[in-house]
Amino acid sequence: MRAVICEELGSVAVTETKPVEPGPGQVLIAVEAAGVNYVDGLFVQGRYQIKPPLPFVPGGEVAGTVAAAGPGVTEPAVGTRVVAMCGLGGFASQVAVPATAAVPIPDRLDAARAATFVQSYSTAMFALRNRGALTAGETVLVLGAGGGVGLAAVQVAAALGARVLAAASSPEKLAAARAAGAHELADTSELTPADLKALARHWSDGGVDLVYDPVGGEIAEQALRALGDHGRYLVIGFASGTIPALPLNQVLLRNRSLVGVDWGAWSLTGPLRQRALLEELLELVTSGRLDPVAPRTAPLDAAADVMDDLLHRRVVGKVALIP
Repeated sequence: MRAVICEELGSVAVTETKPVEPGPGQVLIAVEAAGVNYVDGLFVQGRYQIKPPLPFVPGGEVAGTVAAAGPGVTEPAVGTRVVAMCGLGGFASQVAVPATAAVPIPDRLDAARAATFVQSYSTAMFALRNRGALTAGETVLVLGAGGGVGLAAVQVAAALGARVLAAASSPEKLAAARAAGAHELADTSELTPADLKALARHWSDGGVDLVYDPVGGEIAEQALRALGDHGRYLVIGFASGTIPALPLNQVLLRNRSLVGVDWGAWSLTGPLRQRALLEELLELVTSGRLDPVAPRTAPLDAAADVMDDLLHRRVVGKVALIP
């Protein structure tokens, strides 16, 4: 099989390697598409808190067809189209995963969209509903709304009945956010952080209910100040590369809350509850309430360039590698 292998931090190469055999309780997936996420680039650069031993195959999100089943596995059956989070090993033509991690996907979801669905949309649902207690009619400011995680948040918030103000840094990203269901747009390449705060307060009639922040950096403090009474600030990540130092007096004022969101740890420590969350999201796809954004596709050989683009925030939406 072909796989993207990281033998030393900072670089990858596509090589031929031995085929994978599914072990007890596992299924073998013939990978049709592998989603590329910001975290994959961090793994390869050695900048993530989890540091796998070298060599390793990056890629934690795949979609494809069950090609074989290991001992003791009856479901999903061979031939079933599935999506799975595999942690590592996804940037390859085959990957073995626990059978419980392989979730059947609806016919309306092609492999590329399925492979870029799980991480972003699960993060958005877990953040907005489980951690942020979002209810219909509330207002949400989504930062970094043109990236994969941001676009998923726009769609999920709208599906849950919220009004969404999408902030992004280019016309292309703003257009993608509008297509994903944003009700209002904010161009952060033209607005200062203070201007964004003023816009958000005016749009929401006094302050937004939630801020969804996968970016961090200099915009964070003014986004915090954009919250209204009992507003919740969801800390998703720091794509800007800078972890902000937020003034806690602004949390105290107006009874605001800072809420940490670590979907990855939550899903790893509770795989069955994550499966239930994913099945719920896929039901929303089946019903038409969610329409996952089609990703850009690239060959497996382009993995290094795609991860570099993600780390430098040059990607609109998501990217899927096609083995």
